[in-house]
This record gives sequence, C-alpha cells and structure tokens, in this order.
Amino acid sequence: MNKDFLNILENIEREKGISIEILFQAVESALVSAARKVIGKKTEDISVKIDRKNGQIKVFSEGKEIESGDFGRIAAQTAKQVIIQKIREAERDVIYGEFHEKMGDIVSGSVHRFERGDIILDLGKTEAILPKSQQCHKESYRQGDRVRAYLLDVKKTPRGPQIIVSRSNPGFIKKLFELEVPEIGDGIVEIKSIYREAGDRTKVAVFSKDDKVDAVGACVGMRGQRVKSIVREIHGERLDIIRWSDDIQEYAKASLSPAEVSKIKVDKERRRLEVIVKDDQLSLAIGKHGQNVRIASKLVGWDIDIRSEKRLKELKSKEKEPKKETKKAKGIKKTKEPTVANLGGVGKKTYGVLVKAGFDSIEKIAGAKTEDITKLEGIGTKTAEKIINSAKEKVKK
Repeated sequence: MNKDFLNILENIEREKGISIEILFQAVESALVSAARKVIGKKTEDISVKIDRKNGQIKVFSEGKEIESGDFGRIAAQTAKQVIIQKIREAERDVIYGEFHEKMGDIVSGSVHRFERGDIILDLGKTEAILPKSQQCHKESYRQGDRVRAYLLDVKKTPRGPQIIVSRSNPGFIKKLFELEVPEIGDGIVEIKSIYREAGDRTKVAVFSKDDKVDAVGACVGMRGQRVKSIVREIHGERLDIIRWSDDIQEYAKASLSPAEVSKIKVDKERRRLEVIVKDDQLSLAIGKHGQNVRIASKLVGWDIDIRSEKRLKELKSKEKEPKKETKKAKGIKKTKEPTVANLGGVGKKTYGVLVKAGFDSIEKIAGAKTEDITKLEGIGTKTAEKIINSAKEKVKK
C-alpha cells in the first residue's frame, strides 16, 4: 500500500506540476485532522510523519504512536477531503506562479464563451478574461477561434487565479515587435515610444544603437514581411514606424508622417511646436478626425499646432495692417479674424475650456469628433456639433 501511495503522489506531481513535498505536507495535515476527529479532542497534541522514501505513515499523540487501524472509515474520508482541498490550493498556486512570471508576454488561447461583452479564453491549464475594455472595436470572434493576447495582470482570488489579457494595450504591439524583430531582442534596436488608438492607428518610434543597423528597416523587414506579419495580427490596423531622434524638430517631422513638414517653430518653455505645412499637406498632417496630429503629439510628448503656409501668410499680412481703434471697435470682443473665439457656439467660458483641452486652433476643432468635444466640461452634443460645423466652414473658406 505504501508503494501505491508513493506512486499516486508521483503521478500527481507529473500531471499537475505540484511539488511532491507539498503533497507529503498535505497528506500529513489531512491525517492530523482525521486523527483529531477520531480522538475527539481538538487540543490533543497530534503529529504525523511520512517517510519520504518508503511511504510509511506514523501518527503520534503526546509522543506515543497510534496504530493506523485506529482511524477507520471516518478518518480515511476526512483525510481524502483535506488532501483534495490541499491539492486544489497547490494547483492554483502553481498556475498563479506560472502566469505571474509571464506578465508582459503574449499568451495564446481559444474562445471558450462570452460573458456580458467579455471574452473567456481557454489557455489549457486555466481560463483568461479578455474584458470588453481591452478589445479592439473592429475585431469580432466566434467560439473556438484562436486568439493571441497580451498578459496584462494576474490576481489571486478565492476561486483561483484571475488572468486578465488585452488586445488593445500598446504593450501588445511592443511585444509583437520583440517577437518578429531579432534586433530588438538582441538589444540593438530599441522601441523608444509607442502610442496607440486601438483598431485605428499606432505610431512606434524606434532607435538603433548601432550606426550600421537601420532601426526602421529592421522593423519593416525584407519586402515588409516583419511589419506585414504584425499588421495581420492586429487585423489591418494602420501602423507607422518612425525614426526616433533627440532633436525634437526631426522627431516631430517623423511623427507626423506620412505628411511632409515645411517648418517647425519650437517653444521650449510651454513644450509646444508650431508646425507649418504646405496647403495640400494640411489634411494629411491633421488626419481623419485629427487622429494623426493627436497621436503624434502623444508620441513626442509635446503639444503640436499645425498651420498651412497660406494660413500663415494671411496672419502675417493681418499683423502688418495698421490697427485702427475706434470707440465702436474697442467694444467688440470678437473680430472678423477666424479664431476659436469666433466660432458659433463658443462663449467666453467655452473658449477657455476648449483652449485648456488643447483645441486651440480651428483646424484641430474641425478634425475632432463630436464625442471629443462633449467630453469637455459644460459642452453638450448640440453645442459640440455647432462648434465643429462652424470650424469646418471656416477651414473651407
């Protein structure tokens, strides 16, 4: 029986990945509980020792050995229940430890079920939750689909480890590059900055520590194979790889790609960049709903204000014109010059809110979404629509 007992413990160790020493301790604890139940004295000094080599079990009460026949059916049943519980706890600890070490890595699983918008993935040994907030809005899955995701967090709960994964986190893109680009794994190429609007567009700034290695070229790969593999994984999301530079002007120019920049004025005190582009590059620089300039600004960590060359000339010519102040002019707060303050629906308070949020030019507001404006304090949907439409008309003129 002792030999069979050892074989059982060894099989559990192989199948569950639980240390045999933990199993020995679980059995000893179970037998202590069983002995207390049989004897009927909770305060009884009872100990159990199992020989690790031959599996022989010895139970002691106040220093005296108790024969195994004294336990009976109740003792065996109690021991069985405690052993099962201990094995479950040990198995949960093993799973927690295994996945806790993998935090920040990519895991793979299949779609098991759906719960209130969340996707439950089967990872084999356990399940993972892909919350709705961590999904890409353009992706959809069916039961059984294989999914790769970024291991975001592992938490201990009474029901076992809770594993949270993400498809929208910027770390997912970064890890995909590390897997696809050997130069990043070797430390030759470094990802300096990354900003993502999941499902729509991501910009990645890379830098090479070796002058002989082109950072952008390494990430793109031969005939674009490396970046194509990543784009396939993120279901066609736009992915811009740019060259990082410690020169803020060069870095900003690259971050606004694919638009071509004519000139940049730097305000270091306010960490602000005034970018001048050709007229035909303005919409490209701003991007759909202001997305390109918004992501570029987050990537470089500076505020970016974009103007066209035509618009800049108009402003300069206005500045050169002699100012004629009259009593009537002094009382007018808004001028004919198209600024944020001149837009329909913009009062003194709304103007302050818009500028504080970074919407300090007509172009930025014209490229914004309604929800971008309604997020701001005191601005409703109708007002936001009125402001955006007014900005679009001004830009067209």
